[in-house]
Amino acid sequence: MIKSFKVKNYKGFKEEISLDFSDYKDYKYNTHVIRDGLIKTAVIYGRNASGKSNFGLALFDLTIHLVDKEQFQPQHVNYLNADSDLDRAFFEYVMVIDGREIKYAYQKTDSKTLLYEELYMDSKKVFSYNFQRQKGDFADMGLVDAVTLDIPNKEMHISVVRFIANNANLGKQAILRKFMDFVSNMLWYRSLGFNQFIGYTKGGELLMESIIKNGKLDDFQQYLKSMGISFDLQIATDPMGSRFIAAKFKQKLLPFLEIASSGTLVLTLHYFWSQRFRDVSFLFVDEFDAFYHADLAERILTHVASKSHFQSIFTTHNTSLMSNQLLRPDCYFIMSEGKLNALPDCTERELREGHNLEKMFRNGEFI
Repeated sequence: MIKSFKVKNYKGFKEEISLDFSDYKDYKYNTHVIRDGLIKTAVIYGRNASGKSNFGLALFDLTIHLVDKEQFQPQHVNYLNADSDLDRAFFEYVMVIDGREIKYAYQKTDSKTLLYEELYMDSKKVFSYNFQRQKGDFADMGLVDAVTLDIPNKEMHISVVRFIANNANLGKQAILRKFMDFVSNMLWYRSLGFNQFIGYTKGGELLMESIIKNGKLDDFQQYLKSMGISFDLQIATDPMGSRFIAAKFKQKLLPFLEIASSGTLVLTLHYFWSQRFRDVSFLFVDEFDAFYHADLAERILTHVASKSHFQSIFTTHNTSLMSNQLLRPDCYFIMSEGKLNALPDCTERELREGHNLEKMFRNGEFI
């Protein structure tokens, strides 16, 4: 799990912005949102153009140079902050895997060009490498089971972490292998009706074809029903012999994609990805309820928060989700003026289970 994340001089973040998942309060309710001493589910609020989406892109920047997974064009454009004189962006991740703390930090001039990289295990330095000078300090490679690996110090053109993972004889239980598996299974997707995503896999599947191919039509129909949407679905064939999902009415069959509302289409996207949640290590859903009714958004958030084993972040403008009945104050964050603060850090008042968080927010309590 991710313990903390920092980024600086990236897109709209001229100054450092951070999120510390270990900074939670001693609330006695909704304890399921804390796992192994870390916040498991977070919701980020912020005005339009406050940086919510860019923060998600920043979190997933390491997938660009560490693994061969799906990328998203906005990850690569306008990379450095336009108001800064600095020539690089700074990233730092602290993760906890199998009880061990891993700190991974790097600097980039653009999405694909590393200038500096370092790795620590339990506060002990594994290595640091300066790509400009082509010089590294390989302090203790034994910490990642790579003591015998020959590092081409002056010829390194890819991430050192990636080089070690690809060339050292690492077992499945090796800590660096588990770190790379975590990165490989991170998933970002945007809930705007079409399948834009980062990480997890390479190349996209068509949503309806995936449901048909995997024999999930009945499961999909029951899923929609559980969310308050009832259709009589079946598989039909068009004149060209291609199969599609159709909704059955008294007089005719109609293609599901042609009659589904915007919210139902986004729910279909969520269903598609939820079938892969068993393998996901970290989830970021941007604009997660852009087309949902408030009740449906609440169901989705509650389901992911209570059932998932992974950490998740959702961005939204829906203040009705800001409730102690769903999560708790330390799970709600407000992004403003390049800062990200949890609700308890935005007020001098002691927040309690009986407080109406949404009403307090609308009344300007959290500043």
